[in-house]
Amino acid sequence: MTHRQILEALTGLLAAFFTAILSSTIVANALPTIMSDLHGSQTDFAWVITAALLANAATTPIWGKLADLFDKKLLVQLSIVIFVAGSVLAGLSENMPTLLTARVIQGIAMGGLTALAQAIIGTIIPPRDRGKYSGYMGAVMAVGTAGGPLLGGFIVDSPLGWRWTFYICVPLAIVSLILLQITLKLPHVRRPAKVDWAGSVLLTAGVSLLLIWVSFAGKAGYYDWISGVSALMVGGSVLLLAALIWVETKVSDPIIPLKIISQRTTALAIVASVAVGIAMFASSTFLGQYYQVARGATPTEAGLLTLPMIVGNLLGSVVSGLLVSRYGKWKRFLVGGAILLIAGLGFAGTMDHQTSFVLVGIYTFVFGLGLGMMMQNLVLAVQNTVAAKDIGSASGSVAFFRTVGGAAGVSVLGAIMGSHVTQLITDGLAAAGVPVAGGNSAGTLDIASMPAPIAMIVRAAYGDGAAMIFMVSAVISVVALIAVLFIKEIPLRRTIDVVQTAPVPAKA
Repeated sequence: MTHRQILEALTGLLAAFFTAILSSTIVANALPTIMSDLHGSQTDFAWVITAALLANAATTPIWGKLADLFDKKLLVQLSIVIFVAGSVLAGLSENMPTLLTARVIQGIAMGGLTALAQAIIGTIIPPRDRGKYSGYMGAVMAVGTAGGPLLGGFIVDSPLGWRWTFYICVPLAIVSLILLQITLKLPHVRRPAKVDWAGSVLLTAGVSLLLIWVSFAGKAGYYDWISGVSALMVGGSVLLLAALIWVETKVSDPIIPLKIISQRTTALAIVASVAVGIAMFASSTFLGQYYQVARGATPTEAGLLTLPMIVGNLLGSVVSGLLVSRYGKWKRFLVGGAILLIAGLGFAGTMDHQTSFVLVGIYTFVFGLGLGMMMQNLVLAVQNTVAAKDIGSASGSVAFFRTVGGAAGVSVLGAIMGSHVTQLITDGLAAAGVPVAGGNSAGTLDIASMPAPIAMIVRAAYGDGAAMIFMVSAVISVVALIAVLFIKEIPLRRTIDVVQTAPVPAKA
């Protein structure tokens, strides 16, 4: 395919991918209003996010495997149709069960769009040229991840209302569906289709149980991290995943390709992706909370303040992708990205509720740059080592572990932050001579109604709490640096399939 043909094909694909990413982040600043209108509880608040993440994580490798067996274009169009149905249902929701059902449907579609977009890029573009196009995909991910809260805050503050945070994605999805039909021309080689249904069920059940556990462990009204319920949930998840591994060694077309993910490059890329996923989710989740709670910004202002991170991510993804395609070297960008990620998060770990916004912007720009340099290049490194027929499974596996690791990590970090903030507020109030009844000092975030001295204590606590989360994320990111240091750099092939680059045997 020529450069023009590739760009035409990518137009609809990137539009669909952007829609999926946007839908997962745009709802963040609308949640308080949604909970108020639909009479949702704190549990419902958490489940609006968790339900979509669960469905996304559990179905990503399934979609990836289906991409290796069936027509990728048809599958990505099916994902878009499912997504539109979920978005319309979410916008029409009049109660929490309906909204949560819609979020699961959206999550299933987002898992498909994420896995299929990477698989299609891997199918039509040789690894040597894939860097710059993967850079475009990383840029779309960056803008969607960080720009979603900004757009969501604007919509909520406008006369449109929160329902349009769901409706706004529908026309984008329909446009991408039309563009895909017109521009995406993919050859499909028919293969015997043997879907690993047992593996699919075990994977979904094991991952869902694990993510449910980390989502609610340690929260008031649920169960402690170390308790009988936790033991049952973790034990059940381990048994289900052990059964999954056993099944995957027996079937001919496994959902999780053990032979691929056990390879050195893929295994190390997965380890790095988990750490990167934690950093990516933590930055988008806790940075917005830092701006709104610790610094008193409105949802729209908080979105604008994330622009340095967006710019850093955009530049890191696009520039590193172009340079990878030009020189054929990718490991140096993974190592450099990991160093920038650690440095940026480490500096962000020194922030408090009075840190200059200029400094905060610099810190977020640096770790955004690191994220942009790593995310798509990790996928590229894996795709370069596998045959074209396995690209869907390999890409889906990396995205799967990144999502699961990120979701689990953020849940744990959120629990740590909640405990730390509560202690800081309690200590601050005690030092100010204010009695604290029942240890519920962090029970409300309605800071505007608090007396100024108490509001300052709460803002300081959330500023310090967010800083601690960034510092912990920096330490976790060291794992990503170690992993990429041990990855062996394999030259990027100039052909689509690895088989075509095999050496020709010498004549006798």
